Amino acid sequence: MPGEIVLLLLSPLAGAAALALIGHRPFAAEANAAFSILTFGAAARLVARVIAEGPISALDEQLFVDSLNVFLVALTAFVAMTTSLFSRPYMRIERQHGRVSDGGMRLYHSMYQLFSFTMLLVLVTNNLGVMWVAMEAATLTTVLLVALYRTHASLEAAWKYFILCGVGIAQALFGTILVYFAAERVLGPGVGSLLWTHLDAVKGELEPTVMSIAFVFLLVGYGTKVGLVPLHNWLPDAHAEGPTPISAVLSGLLLNVALYALIRFKVITDGALERPFASSLLMGFGLLSVAVAAFFLSRQRDIKRMFAYSSIEHMGLVTFAFGMGGPVASFAGLLHMTVHSLTKSAIFFAVGHATQKTGTQLMENIRGLARVSPTVGWGLMLGTVAILGMPPFGVFASEFLILTTAIAQQPWAAPILLVSLGVSFAAIFGKVQPMVFGDPTAERLPQRPALVPVFAHLAIVLMLGLYVPPYLADWYRQAAKLLG
Repeated sequence: MPGEIVLLLLSPLAGAAALALIGHRPFAAEANAAFSILTFGAAARLVARVIAEGPISALDEQLFVDSLNVFLVALTAFVAMTTSLFSRPYMRIERQHGRVSDGGMRLYHSMYQLFSFTMLLVLVTNNLGVMWVAMEAATLTTVLLVALYRTHASLEAAWKYFILCGVGIAQALFGTILVYFAAERVLGPGVGSLLWTHLDAVKGELEPTVMSIAFVFLLVGYGTKVGLVPLHNWLPDAHAEGPTPISAVLSGLLLNVALYALIRFKVITDGALERPFASSLLMGFGLLSVAVAAFFLSRQRDIKRMFAYSSIEHMGLVTFAFGMGGPVASFAGLLHMTVHSLTKSAIFFAVGHATQKTGTQLMENIRGLARVSPTVGWGLMLGTVAILGMPPFGVFASEFLILTTAIAQQPWAAPILLVSLGVSFAAIFGKVQPMVFGDPTAERLPQRPALVPVFAHLAIVLMLGLYVPPYLADWYRQAAKLLG
């Protein structure tokens, strides 16, 4: 069995077990970061092996890594690592302010590692049933993290998250069962009928009617986790009421991983139907998400809720890109997943420090960050400019590719995308500008903020806007080819 995959999964699992015992100790934050760094090291080794040798499998094909999921493994491990570094000073301040108890710190650190494990298991498993189990486990771990503060609002948000995503994931289970029924007639009974590599090889022989019904259930189930409209109601509350590091990984990791599960099924469904049924559904839900989220942005007063709606908008854009399909749109979708994850997590890092300074998440009460703490203020401003698609950041490059492909392939959708992006630009920029450059209302933080992750993420996004390294471009092309 390839040692890289074993280390990748065992590192966060061991971290969860260890931090369940010592997660309240003064050195727990450093231990959490150390386990995350170890996980990222394993991901880097796995990437190197896949680049050198091609797709690899383990555990009698139960685990499988190719160009598509190894790219997301690297992104997930990297954002989880930088978020763990950011959470060190952030959670210490929360503990000093009495918002989190010793038991809460133990729960936070152990569930953080368990969440990383479930995300990575979703990505590397070849078994679609195990994928569903891991996604459900990710829901349970993040419900506990959203409810960490034990306030009325956080418990309500966690309950809404649990109910909506629980119902959604049940639909995904029914869809997975239908896929198994379709595959059993071709591949025979047994675990092999749930292995994605086996299904992909015989997708043209699967029963089209069953697969079309299955994909509808899967879209509702995993689409709830992606936050697609109208299945998005849990997402703004969960982002607003949970700890800011959890908002960062929900936006930067969970939404990507849920969309990955959906596009794996999309490949099989399109192959079985030989017509763009799944693609049309993805385009429709993606476009609806972009338009609705853009108009909700202007009504927000809570900064974390505002950027949560921004995540819905951007995941809708990625979903629309994968729905269009083809080499350019798929390339653009993968690039946008990368730059959105990095940019949005950087924004939440800056927002976390800003809300700690002011003691509020209401935007009208946060002013003058550039004068109180220039690094926090400029981190927030640069992250906002990047996520709004201003050149030369990478979000501009991916949005430009998606828009030009839409003009060429789906011209009816281009005006909707342009108007929605314009509305979201005006809404977000108009609210963030006085927060950064207005008259100061905050004091300095008692501890030095962790801003290296903010500017490290933004530097990568800037680089991807100016220059995509050839090996990374080849990686995206190979992953896009797997999507058809």
